[in-house]
Amino acid sequence: MGVMGVAPSRASRARMAAREDELLRRGGAVMPPLAQGAVPGTEPIASEALRTIPPRETGGNFDIKQLTAGTTLLLPVDVPGALFSAGDSHFAQGDGESCGTAVEMGATLTVRFGVRKGVAAQRGIRRPQFERTVADPRAALPQRFFATTGMPLTREDRNESEDVTLAARDALLNMIDHLVIERGYSREQAYALTSVAVNLHISELVDVPNVVVSAFLPLDIFAS
Repeated sequence: MGVMGVAPSRASRARMAAREDELLRRGGAVMPPLAQGAVPGTEPIASEALRTIPPRETGGNFDIKQLTAGTTLLLPVDVPGALFSAGDSHFAQGDGESCGTAVEMGATLTVRFGVRKGVAAQRGIRRPQFERTVADPRAALPQRFFATTGMPLTREDRNESEDVTLAARDALLNMIDHLVIERGYSREQAYALTSVAVNLHISELVDVPNVVVSAFLPLDIFAS
């Protein structure tokens, strides 16, 4: 599914809208709120709601081709009930979805939900993460992995436009955080490990202003 996400809180929506408006005023490629054609068309929602083109912290249109059957998607939850939604099903897609569309198809999505209560807040998890913990011989290598995502957002929450380098840095910083918290490495050790074992993929290039880079950690490098 090209789109999977949960709802932002009112505070998060306001923060996202403010940083995108600031980027737009700097000349960045941003699609601001647009009442015409909005769903729902009720005001003030239609004129204030975030556009669904770019992905954000709570997921959305991130077009990650490795999010197939057998993977677990981890999303920070902002509101009670999460309000998960999905769409944009793809039969096939290359990393990047570089011309703005994949091979689109009708599909039925079957998911199982679980809550890891308080984990995102306790560990400062800022972006979607995903994993495959059971090997699938049909899957592209690595068959077992943990992945973090990055977007063109600084640690100070400044949004840049279509900055792949910043998105890669964000993904790697998120992976370093994971290795420190989950594996007990120092930050220096985790940084070195990302250089020798972590693979960066440009997952999505076209959903302005937020490109997505995914950092894949092969789980088979660790002793069982």
